[in-house]
Amino acid sequence: MSTLLDTTRMQEEVRALARERGAVVLAHNYQVPEVQDVADYVGDSLGLSREAAATDAEAIVFCGVHFMAETAAILSPEKTVLIPDLDAGCSLAASITGDQLRAWKADNPGAVVVSYVNTTAEVKAESDYCCTSGNAQAVIEAIPVDRDILFLPDMFLGMWLERVTGRKLRIWLGECHVHAGIRPQDIDRWQREAPDAELLVHPECGCASQCMAFANGRTHILSTEKMVSFAKQSPKQRFLVATETGILHRLHKEAPGKHFEAVSERAVCRYMKMITLEKLRDSLRDWKHVVTVEPEIAARARAAIERMVAIA
Repeated sequence: MSTLLDTTRMQEEVRALARERGAVVLAHNYQVPEVQDVADYVGDSLGLSREAAATDAEAIVFCGVHFMAETAAILSPEKTVLIPDLDAGCSLAASITGDQLRAWKADNPGAVVVSYVNTTAEVKAESDYCCTSGNAQAVIEAIPVDRDILFLPDMFLGMWLERVTGRKLRIWLGECHVHAGIRPQDIDRWQREAPDAELLVHPECGCASQCMAFANGRTHILSTEKMVSFAKQSPKQRFLVATETGILHRLHKEAPGKHFEAVSERAVCRYMKMITLEKLRDSLRDWKHVVTVEPEIAARARAAIERMVAIA
């Protein structure tokens, strides 16, 4: 078992290797705490995409899941992109393939394709727009109202978007196994047991549409980045959080003195937790694992991603 001293030493080693290699370390909000603490930037998919596109570093080490590293490679083709564990995948991204999307498009000619960023590069290449939970509403509202929209792959995010935009979407029936596992009964229990708390809910959750029906002013459907900014600005002291539990570390760190609890302790993504501090160190030291995207796919995917990054 590693000690605090071991962790501190390895974090110092990671920082030194990153400086030596001219690399920037990006970490998603769901990463383990010791990886978040050593990263140059911690954020959600949209923030990480913007950092990847803007960085002057020669290399990007992406502490997240594989589609995120692919996105960085697409946005920064001249840079080396590393991921510390190639097996860090995503159940949501795996729920639709490029062939399946091409068939869906053929059945719906003329429709605008909006793909959640949690998709493979091949799927992004078949899309008109990408989006994240942070800007999905703005993306949908930017599309003319007379156009049909194919939204993929998260059905819960899609249903939430229908409610907040008033648009009728054709929705792919995919889900994130972690967020889908946060059920309405989890919310009901906390509504009873913590009536004084603010409830922060990610729109990928299986309970998101139900939560919109609450008219108590304490329920907020937010991306992880907006959860952080909301909690920092809120005068309230207690928050219940319905998303992957990794966000709690950042919330405690950036809103000290406030109390944060997971709605479901089961909401842990094993793929996000595959990247450890040791694997991050090894990635920088041994220059592995390089993530590349075939140039033709990357060129087509880049347009959809750049539209995502550009929409506030």
